[in-house]
Amino acid sequence: MSAVNIARLSDHPLDLTIVSRQDPVGRGVAYARRRPEYLLNVAAQNMSAFPNEPDHFLRWLRMRPEFKSTPDAELRERFIPRQIYGDYLCSIVRHHLDGPGSAAPVSSQAIIDEAVDIEARAVGCVVHLSDGSTLEADRVVLATGNETPAPLPGTEALADHRCWVGNPWQDFEQRLPRNDGSIVILGTGLTAVDAILTLRAVGWTGTVHAVSRHGWFPHAHFRATEYPDFPPADVDLAALGLDRLMALVRKHCAILHERNANPAIIVNKLRPHTQRIWTGFSHDERLTFAAEYAARWNVYRHRIAPDIHAQIANCLLNRQLQVHAASIEKLRTSGGGLLVRLDNGQCLMGDLVINATGSSSKFTATKSVLLQNLLHRQLVAPDVTDMGLRVSPDHTVLTRNGNPSPWLLALGPLLKGTYWETIAVPELRLQAGRVAETVLKGVRTEASQVSSVPYYV
Repeated sequence: MSAVNIARLSDHPLDLTIVSRQDPVGRGVAYARRRPEYLLNVAAQNMSAFPNEPDHFLRWLRMRPEFKSTPDAELRERFIPRQIYGDYLCSIVRHHLDGPGSAAPVSSQAIIDEAVDIEARAVGCVVHLSDGSTLEADRVVLATGNETPAPLPGTEALADHRCWVGNPWQDFEQRLPRNDGSIVILGTGLTAVDAILTLRAVGWTGTVHAVSRHGWFPHAHFRATEYPDFPPADVDLAALGLDRLMALVRKHCAILHERNANPAIIVNKLRPHTQRIWTGFSHDERLTFAAEYAARWNVYRHRIAPDIHAQIANCLLNRQLQVHAASIEKLRTSGGGLLVRLDNGQCLMGDLVINATGSSSKFTATKSVLLQNLLHRQLVAPDVTDMGLRVSPDHTVLTRNGNPSPWLLALGPLLKGTYWETIAVPELRLQAGRVAETVLKGVRTEASQVSSVPYYV
């Protein structure tokens, strides 16, 4: 979307090159798998790619025959299959970068490859690709997406084991055991939900064990009630600090409990303020929040479609899905499968074990060859939490010595340590606009013009 915004807003000639491991360009990992059971985690009304056109995605859906006659109110609140959203993103790329709707001064090309290194030059830089070729560039935008899950104790010896799925976003359906077997899913977040949905869709009926530290699955979206008392009108949430903020949140959650209302309403009302709050935290407060509160935040914040939540609940009720609240001590081979040892002394035997623990959150431990090379060259530096890299407010990357890079920008999950909330469409579409603004040096984009973002449950 950064490339799209640059192309649609530039008024002078530019050559744009998108380097992507995936073809077609635009889908990314989240929308690449053609599985109809995977639904968006946000209702259609808040999934427009452009902040100043909130109904853009809805209008696009109307052009598809399966949604042509859907009542407007129903379509706005529907959770659309992710593969369809991938089609939407691809159509935007084609229109603005490849098709007749593309801006006349801008030419573009897509290269299906992987960038592995970048070298600075006196002017601009040179991007090295995995096939040995190079690209000269005046500006480079890092939009590398989520990291793969962090390695777990014992998994270094399991890379080629037929029972180990180290990357849950790759196909594993052809490796399923018989229906009298067992599968262990490491994690209970959104990635684990995807794995369970796939098992249900292909008709696998064996036992699934899901393991996480707290054993919490994401909550379902719900229709919120009005609660005007939060945030209090005389309180600046970003100025409270962590302890006072959490005390205020607990107070209002208790009030909602007394009213038999969902306390996740407070999370909804925090969303427009989250990045300001995070920016106002001290280094220690950010680390404390990540260690002590992030798991609970994620359960309430990263909710799932009610239909999907019902499927997970059904699996729990019929005992096909069994949840274990524990930490993972080690994995090792055992017979023809894998043994997962937990810190509560329990051992789980899996004919297939899927690592769905979520993206690795330690930037300096990245598995990306490109990012490791940039770290080695001191062209990027970790932020104070080591959750991502350091950037200035206009998304310019800061080097190891703290100077703004003359040619490198970044957005998305790479900025988690800077903004915390940086992976959802409402945040990403604004970031893409700001990156375009920086590249084009002062062009006023939609990101500059939108003062607040609506959040829907």
